[in-house]
Amino acid sequence: MQPRFSILDLAPVRVDGTIAEAYRNTLDLARHAERWGFTRFWLAEHHNLPGIASAATSVLIGHVAGGTSTIRVGSGGVMLPNHAPLAIAEQFGTLETLYAGRIDLGVGRAPGSDGAASRALRYNTSEEDFPREVAELLAYLAPARPGQRLIAYPGAGTQVPVWLLGSTTYSAELAAALGLPFAFASHFAPALLMEAIATYREQFKASEYLEKPYVMAGVPLAAAETDAEARRLATTAMQRHLRLIRREPIFVPPPIESMDGVWSDAEKFAVESRLSAAVAGGPETVRRKLAEFLRVTAADELIFTSDIYDHALRLRSFEIAGEAMKTMAAPEVVRG
Repeated sequence: MQPRFSILDLAPVRVDGTIAEAYRNTLDLARHAERWGFTRFWLAEHHNLPGIASAATSVLIGHVAGGTSTIRVGSGGVMLPNHAPLAIAEQFGTLETLYAGRIDLGVGRAPGSDGAASRALRYNTSEEDFPREVAELLAYLAPARPGQRLIAYPGAGTQVPVWLLGSTTYSAELAAALGLPFAFASHFAPALLMEAIATYREQFKASEYLEKPYVMAGVPLAAAETDAEARRLATTAMQRHLRLIRREPIFVPPPIESMDGVWSDAEKFAVESRLSAAVAGGPETVRRKLAEFLRVTAADELIFTSDIYDHALRLRSFEIAGEAMKTMAAPEVVRG
C-alpha cells in the first residue's frame, strides 16, 4: 500500500502581498493538489500572527472545499480550548453537510497564539479539561440519543472524522485511549516524534472510529529542480522561523543566498532544531529523504508544509513531493 500524502497550509502572506492574494493562492494550491493525488488539504488555526491568514479556519475550509471537488479538506487543526465544542460541532457539521465525505476535524490543545490573543479568545484548558472537551465534541457529532436535550444541529449524526494533533506524548496517549487517528507536528516541533509515535502505537485501543493506529507526520519541504536551488528556497522557511523566535511578524520573505550573518549561533541552533525533519533538495534527493523518513517512522501519511515565496515555485515544490510519494510502498511498522 502506498503511504498517503497531504498538505498543511496556513494561508501564508508574502512580505509585499495581501491577505486576498494569500486566499487566492491557497485555493489554487488546493486545486493543484487535488489533480496531483494528494489525499487532504488542511488549514491551521493561528491568531495574532501577521503573515498567517488562516485564523477563521472553518470559514477558509468552506472556501477551499467549495472550490474543489474530491480532495478532503479540514483543520490541522482547530485549537479546541479556544472554542465551545458545541460551536465547533455545528461548524463542522455544516461543512460536512455541504461537502459530504470530504471534511476532517483535527483538534489540538495549544492556543495557536500568544498570551494576549489567548486571553482575548478566552483560552482556558488543563490536562483534565481537554479530554472532556474532545469527548463532548465526539458526542455532538454522533447520532443524537432519544431524549437528548442538547443537540448540535447541524452536526449530530455527521460523524466528521476527528483527529488529535500534538507535539508531545500527551496527545499521543489521548488519541490512543480514544482510538482516534494521530497527527504529530514534526513540521515545527520534531523532538518527540519517535517517542510519541511509539507511545501511540503501543497504547492504541481499537474503537468505533478506528480499528488500528493511524499516524500522520508533518514534514517541512523545499523541493526544486536542483539541490542547490532547493537549499536557496529553504532560506525562506528559516527566516520565518527566526522571526517567530524573535516575536516579529512572519510574512513570507524572498529567499536569500545564505543565512550567515542573519542569525546568531543560538538562533541558528533553535531554527535548525525546529526544522530537523525538513526535506530539501531536487527530485531524487527528495525521494531518497522521504523514503528514509518513512522507513524510520513507518508513518501512514505525510503532511507537507512548504514556505516558498514564489507561488509557482511553491506549487512545484509540492508537485515534486507528490511525484516522489507515488513511487513508494508503505514501510512495515517496527515494534519494540
